[in-house]
Amino acid sequence: MTALRLAGLATLAAVALIASLAFGAAELAPAAVLEVLGGGGDDVARTVVLELRLPRALLAALVGGALAMAGAVFQALLRNALAEPYILGVSGGAAVGAVAAIALGWAAAGAWALPAAAFAGATLAILLVFRIAAGAGPGRVLDTRVLLLAGVVVGAFFNAIILLLLTFADAETFRSAVFWMMGSLAGATWGSAAALALWLLPSAFALIAL
Repeated sequence: MTALRLAGLATLAAVALIASLAFGAAELAPAAVLEVLGGGGDDVARTVVLELRLPRALLAALVGGALAMAGAVFQALLRNALAEPYILGVSGGAAVGAVAAIALGWAAAGAWALPAAAFAGATLAILLVFRIAAGAGPGRVLDTRVLLLAGVVVGAFFNAIILLLLTFADAETFRSAVFWMMGSLAGATWGSAAALALWLLPSAFALIAL
């Protein structure tokens, strides 16, 4: 039954991925999309599908898989169905790192700069959460309930920092930061999708093995 469900979900994911390539400012019929994926199609259709929509669709699928995997790992480690990156403040820390990189101009240093800043912020957030939870727990023993509350507090703190950074940002920086936090895929490229896959796939195999 589990294998059947997984096969069904994989089929739905593949259908959704192909369907996403047909919708946008330039209308393309599903048959035209399949023709491009098969190596044919006219130049306009190939540019729209292969250079714009397919990298965005793949990046969206990878990000969704990464968030799902992170949530499952947090729930398994903490034995709590409420645990996930947003509640534990990890996503807030990542957002602070990314917004700071955009506001300070570090994001222009290279394609790796923004993800590195976000990762640094997420790492700082989880370290703060564990430190607060360890210090507040009875007998300095880590209590998962306290850990979740510490995550809420740290998440609120980082949200305040984001608002502070955006308050002093110019209009273009504000727009870029807000679009990033909303999950914009406008800047997706084959390189960014490959970079995420390079980190995500080995991590997924390692976590599944554990």
